[in-house]
Amino acid sequence: MEGWAARTGWEALLNKAGTTFRKLPDSAKESIGQAQAIELMIAQPSMIKRPVLEVGKMVVVGFSPDKYADFFRG
Repeated sequence: MEGWAARTGWEALLNKAGTTFRKLPDSAKESIGQAQAIELMIAQPSMIKRPVLEVGKMVVVGFSPDKYADFFRG
């Protein structure tokens, strides 16, 4: 998680749209930082935005046709 967060930013990895994140108290959501986000994603893998595609040093988080087309083109 720390390696992905270093390459993409923890904000890109955290699935804020999921029910697991939305069930957190508002105070926890407002004050979340990288260390806490990583702990939450390790404890609750549903908090990781998916898919996560790792090829070499590249990491792509989430799916969009344009993003994947760009990634696989080069």
